[in-house]
Amino acid sequence: MENTDSSTVKRLALWGIPLSLGVMGLKLVAWWVTGSVALLSDGMESTVNVVAAIVAFAAISYAAKPADTTHPFGHHKAEYLSAVLEGVLIVVAALLIVKEALPAVFAPTAMEAPVLGLAINFLAGAINALWAYVLIRAGRRYRSPALSADGQHILSDVVTSAGVLVGLVLAILTGYAVLDPLLAVLVALNILYQGWKVITHSVDGLMDHAVEPGEAEAIKAAIAAHGAGSLGVHDLKTRRAGSATFVDFHLVVPAAMPVGQAHEICDRLEESIVAVQPGAQIAIHVEPETEKAHGIRVKIERVLR
Repeated sequence: MENTDSSTVKRLALWGIPLSLGVMGLKLVAWWVTGSVALLSDGMESTVNVVAAIVAFAAISYAAKPADTTHPFGHHKAEYLSAVLEGVLIVVAALLIVKEALPAVFAPTAMEAPVLGLAINFLAGAINALWAYVLIRAGRRYRSPALSADGQHILSDVVTSAGVLVGLVLAILTGYAVLDPLLAVLVALNILYQGWKVITHSVDGLMDHAVEPGEAEAIKAAIAAHGAGSLGVHDLKTRRAGSATFVDFHLVVPAAMPVGQAHEICDRLEESIVAVQPGAQIAIHVEPETEKAHGIRVKIERVLR
């Protein structure tokens, strides 16, 4: 990630802390005004948002550190660790909500000042919706797993809040107070699902997932278009670590080719790959045509089609 992009991601992560605190405050006020268990569950999820925002900022700040002797490939994966922790926190929040909601199912109580409470909660949901859009868009643009996970979590919070509002309006209109704690249980189930998605996606990232198929095709096309002078490539591999992309392959050249000329081909290939995959870190192993690494030597136009 370039320095400018890194600063933007860090700034967005920092802003997430006061925003999440403000939204949590609004939701807890809505619960205090009404006494609604469903609104309490919504507010409890927002407490997770606060912790997640702090963790995301810490992880993004650490991930932005340049490579050093102990971490020669950088610190990019710290963002995935943040996202895993956020997923775990989401699951914990869901379990706490169930603990609060189940007793109320058997002893439901009517809400107080429902209109004021729902209005406050609606305002909190609107703020969250706008912030989720900003984070998800920025997470995709800057390839930040921490921002994306935070945005997806907040988006699930928005959906939860909308469902709670609709359900509580129905509870008020029908007079069935038991709908309030039942909604809280449904909120918890949705949160559990969202937490599972965040955890599985982040763990997948920690396992050195390859780039998306479309990106891989673009890399292959760049190599095919700018590999003139070489005889073939093999063992093309890619992996994604946070915002960083790593590309590795073997390049076969004529045995009599001077080192300088082989180096020029490598420079040309690196430039073409970076053009389609900005910021990519590339490792090219040059082999003479007489060497048969793993018994494979394939023409570029065949391997990269």
